Amino acid sequence: MFIGRHVFVLAAVLLLAACGGGRDPASMKFRSYSGPSVTHVVVHKQARKMYLLHHDSIMKVYDIGLGFDPTGDKKIEGDGKTPEGLYMIDRRNPNSRFHLSLGIDYPNAADRAEARFLGKSPGGDIFIHGRPPAYQNGVWDWTWGCIAVTDREIEDIYAMIRTDRPTPILIMP
Repeated sequence: MFIGRHVFVLAAVLLLAACGGGRDPASMKFRSYSGPSVTHVVVHKQARKMYLLHHDSIMKVYDIGLGFDPTGDKKIEGDGKTPEGLYMIDRRNPNSRFHLSLGIDYPNAADRAEARFLGKSPGGDIFIHGRPPAYQNGVWDWTWGCIAVTDREIEDIYAMIRTDRPTPILIMP
């Protein structure tokens, strides 16, 4: 009787785990957040840090990866640099090939004019995004100009930054 009861309890636990305990891994990337709003983001490229702020209070700090040639401002498509200046985070990509991503409105009018003067394209599609397994090997600066964090961190950032109104992002050298 004692063994029978343990077998029954074990079977019930396994059945419950199979029915409701196993969440779809894709749905786990969408986290909820109910804290203070992120009013702006500051990136310090040289320090490889990104700060999420609520007015003048730092809410979170993240270590970041940048473009594969991170020193200097992005001028043209393919230069491997992360842009510098004031931009807006204005869109979400839940289907990013880099887990999740938040779009930055690069290039602005000045970026386009500068690239046109050089006879080149300014590029585009600059995002804050996660890191695929191929780049979880200690190499930090590997993107084509984006800002990379861990997949777990982009899940939190994605939940914290609203895109129903653009969020300013200042990217400093």
